[in-house]
Amino acid sequence: MINTIENAKMQVKEIVMNALGKLIADGKLPAEPIPAFSIEIPNDKAHGDFSCNAALISAKSFRQNPRNIAAMIVENSILDGTFFNKVELAGPGFLNFFISESWFSETVNAVLNEKEDYGKTNYGAGKRVLVEFVSANPTGPMHIGNARGGALGDCLASLLQYAGYYVEREFYVNDAGNQINKFGLSLDIRYRQHFGDDIEMPEDSYHGQDIIDHVEKFAEIYGDKYMNVSEEERRKALVDYALPINIKRLEEDLLKYRIKYDTWFKESTLHNDGSVQEIIDILTKNGYTYEQDGAIWFKSSELGDDKDRVLVRANGVPTYSVPDMAYHYNKLVKRKFDIAIDVLGADHHGYVPRMRAAMKALGIDDRKLQAVIYQMVMLVRNGETVKLSKRSGKAITLATLLDEIPMDAARFFFNLRDANTHFDFDLDLAVEESSKNPVYYVQYAHARICRILEKQCEEGNECAYLPSNQLTYSEPTEIELIRHIATLPDIISEAAKNYNPSAITKYLYELAQHFHKFYDSCPIKGAEDNVLQSRLSLCTATKIVLKNLLDLLKVDAPEKM
Repeated sequence: MINTIENAKMQVKEIVMNALGKLIADGKLPAEPIPAFSIEIPNDKAHGDFSCNAALISAKSFRQNPRNIAAMIVENSILDGTFFNKVELAGPGFLNFFISESWFSETVNAVLNEKEDYGKTNYGAGKRVLVEFVSANPTGPMHIGNARGGALGDCLASLLQYAGYYVEREFYVNDAGNQINKFGLSLDIRYRQHFGDDIEMPEDSYHGQDIIDHVEKFAEIYGDKYMNVSEEERRKALVDYALPINIKRLEEDLLKYRIKYDTWFKESTLHNDGSVQEIIDILTKNGYTYEQDGAIWFKSSELGDDKDRVLVRANGVPTYSVPDMAYHYNKLVKRKFDIAIDVLGADHHGYVPRMRAAMKALGIDDRKLQAVIYQMVMLVRNGETVKLSKRSGKAITLATLLDEIPMDAARFFFNLRDANTHFDFDLDLAVEESSKNPVYYVQYAHARICRILEKQCEEGNECAYLPSNQLTYSEPTEIELIRHIATLPDIISEAAKNYNPSAITKYLYELAQHFHKFYDSCPIKGAEDNVLQSRLSLCTATKIVLKNLLDLLKVDAPEKM
């Protein structure tokens, strides 16, 4: 059995259940069902590594004093072949279990042997997952919300891979519909203004400088050629010119952000290959549509949505939700992914029940569609919120953010908090080289270990990779560091279950804390041979875990700082 905290808890439960089973079989306890009990990690390690309340919980069922039950469990506990070397009765009937010293040395050696695979689990083995994230409208540059969604989605995909899932990353390109129409309108008006037309930009059009830049470059190539054609032809020419440029910039900016997608899926393909009409046909066949006022409606309120939705307007044009339904149908039915995860901004809360209702109506298990909703980000400088104005075109973009702060800080900081919490991004802290900066603090722990190992090697004390029975750990900070390392597989599986990459940054920060405490209290230089090699092995194991998880986040693990 692998040395993890969860496996140790499972062994405690097995030891207790076996002891109670024997006591019942021997007639020392009545044949009553054993109530569910809990196994906790005590704050005070004098109370053992794990504490179990089985005797207290079962006292009523067995009609005996809990201390008597606990004493019998201790007497009948078989510890041979387990992680434990002692179990004690404490207080009113608690059972305290103590892990043997060999467990800690075996944990260190497990890391040294597994190297870059340490921490990986089979939690999601055999399941195919598609993570769709960012999917920013290609009508302009990516804003700060996309920056959070990008780091979150990419790290979530890596986390799921670490937990055994087969994962693909996807960007959904909205190259059709209302946003593109508005994009064409904005380009059209700027083009006409460029050649002297006295016309104002509508309030809800795109006012950014990027629209003006597109038009000026378009005009350099084509001049006023498109001033004398139909509005439809002019807008098509402008969109056909500007949209590929924007998509290419999105891809380039995301590559700089260390995000590489497996697929860039264009919405237009769903219109062109008949998928949009196919969805309407399936919903109609399944009895989930009706006509009213010349429009086709979806009976989504019958399936968990707050109201029915229009599928096709009276003018025959599908609403934006139909290609979205077709897109998710494509993911889960045509491409046969087991789970489709959408990473969405906070303004999409109402979108999720609508899409889940559609999945049910299309005959798909709606649990296959999962959503991670992330809250907005506030940029803070000198303790004050940085003003953002999307309409004026002065919003801070992903590209400008990465000009201000290190890439490592961006990816780490955007995963510091649970996605569904608001986040103040401190621009000053992100560039600060001190222990106050969490990513610097973690990276410094890795660099510090590299320097320790390098110096010891120079002195002829290279890590010898001793077998477990020759490693020794007894100091409290050694034990706590190893205990934290041993939680990693459980952390990975739990974080994957909850789609929560912030669990990884939290784990890393705590690992760095445990290491710095260990290093400050357990001297390496001048230690006796066995202690020296044990501590070098622990340093090496910690370095491996730090690098593994920094790699997962696509954050550098520097060897010198």
